[in-house]
Amino acid sequence: MVSARTATAAAGLVASLGGSLALWWYFDTLLVFLFLPFVPFLFRGRKREDPPVRECPVCGFQTRNEAYDYCPRDGHQLE
Repeated sequence: MVSARTATAAAGLVASLGGSLALWWYFDTLLVFLFLPFVPFLFRGRKREDPPVRECPVCGFQTRNEAYDYCPRDGHQLE
């Protein structure tokens, strides 16, 4: 399965080559426009923020893993 970003880049490549061929036919000179496939990279979403660090109040164990609700060392609830 092709990702949406790859499909958009492929469509941009086809469009830019089609535009290049049209300009070549109209102006009788070879102009190659390959900037369109890079458009998806210009509009990337923001990076996902990491979850906050949670710490055991007794032993000081720290983790960002959301699977931990309790300290694996002593069983106290993480804060």
